[in-house]
Amino acid sequence: MICAGVRHHEHTTRWLCRFTIDWEGTRKPLCSRRWGVNPPYHAPVFVLTHYPRASMTMEGGTTFHFVTDGMHAALKRATEAAHGKDIRLAGGVATIRQYLQAGLIDQMHLAIAPIMLGSGESLLSGIDTLKLGYVLTEHVQTAKATHIVLTKRK
Repeated sequence: MICAGVRHHEHTTRWLCRFTIDWEGTRKPLCSRRWGVNPPYHAPVFVLTHYPRASMTMEGGTTFHFVTDGMHAALKRATEAAHGKDIRLAGGVATIRQYLQAGLIDQMHLAIAPIMLGSGESLLSGIDTLKLGYVLTEHVQTAKATHIVLTKRK
């Protein structure tokens, strides 16, 4: 998953997420295949989807809420549920690009690994991050990845 927003820490309490269709043809959150009935979020998760459905409560305090009326509605619901705490945005490249182009991401942490993946969607292609007000605020290189943090100027 590509994650934009704050880094993983105890203050991260609300999520936006994406769904996919598994091999059986049922729609499940990406995390349900990885973590089973107790995903690591332990907070409300607001899922952007075209398919309305009832909220799904999992073990550990995670409840998936399905939002069909757009990215602004999902962000509003997540903000209300966060009660002043941070929100994380996770999703596919198209979702991250929409929030980035709308200037709704305050901080984006990218981990860049030196591997060749072939084709795929480009996260920043055609987006002028400087014009949108983003600046590089952190750069850390490790043996396995380079981590950069882009922060939106206030």
